[in-house]
Amino acid sequence: MQVMTIQNGSGYKSHLPLAISHHSPLLELFSQEEPPAQPLEMAFVPAPGYQPTYNPTLPYHNPIPGGLRVGMSVYIQGMASQHMKRFSVNFVVGQGPGADVAFHFNPRFDGWDKVVFNTQQDGKWGKEERKMSMPFSKGAAFELVFMILPEHYKVVVNGNPFYEYGHRLPVQTVTHLQPPMPNPTYPGPGQYHQQSRSLPTMEGPPAFNPVCFVINFKVGSSGDLALHINPRLNEGVVVRNSRLKGSWGPEERKLSYNPFGPGQFFDLSIRCGMDRFKVYANGQHLFDFSHRLSAFQTVDMVEIQGDVTLSYVQI
Repeated sequence: MQVMTIQNGSGYKSHLPLAISHHSPLLELFSQEEPPAQPLEMAFVPAPGYQPTYNPTLPYHNPIPGGLRVGMSVYIQGMASQHMKRFSVNFVVGQGPGADVAFHFNPRFDGWDKVVFNTQQDGKWGKEERKMSMPFSKGAAFELVFMILPEHYKVVVNGNPFYEYGHRLPVQTVTHLQPPMPNPTYPGPGQYHQQSRSLPTMEGPPAFNPVCFVINFKVGSSGDLALHINPRLNEGVVVRNSRLKGSWGPEERKLSYNPFGPGQFFDLSIRCGMDRFKVYANGQHLFDFSHRLSAFQTVDMVEIQGDVTLSYVQI
């Protein structure tokens, strides 16, 4: 699996077919472990190790399926409220009051903007680590990734490495996750009270002059495109086609709904069956595309180009 951010029209090419996962609204957990065998049915099945939660209500305190493990990553998309002073993400051991917190990630907009990192064990907070830098902006969307590595948590904000926090409690003891909690109670200097205001629904960063982007399932040796997906944001359509022996076939445009819009996050899953591709957007069936290339097994490349920002691609 690859985790990447590609900005402003950069292209992504992969030599591994045949399914792609792309952009999710708020919270995702995924693992770099070997995926299990894929089921044969064409129903929507999330990619192996990929467990999204869309627009979770706050406060959020849910178990991590199978527990936290080295090699996993936690991906969060959100927006910092204009009036927010602090929020936190907690990796928690167990549940209930007094549970240990293996990793407390706590950005503070309170005059001296900073991010605080800490661990709570046996009801007591440890020594704070601080970075006097603020990677978040009030009113702006963000992408936050926690990579669980053998020696530390690696924090990446908007595609940029931000901090490495060494493990104080064993990773495998972490069972629950509390993603962005506005104004959490923190019993340190400058204690404050938790408020009921929650983060707004994620609507994505602004997109300037969006035109289109393309996803191609390609045969590298011939250049044939078994499936060409082309959302055209200025036209409000999603064009599907194939290009065989240098010639484009008839376009398919009809959809019951269009999940693509300027500045909107989306999650796309493409599955290949014996007679067709089946495409899902945000967990809902979007369209089928019958195979025009009979030897669809020869597809060995995925291309993504155009006016789109990728959060990650999983194949």
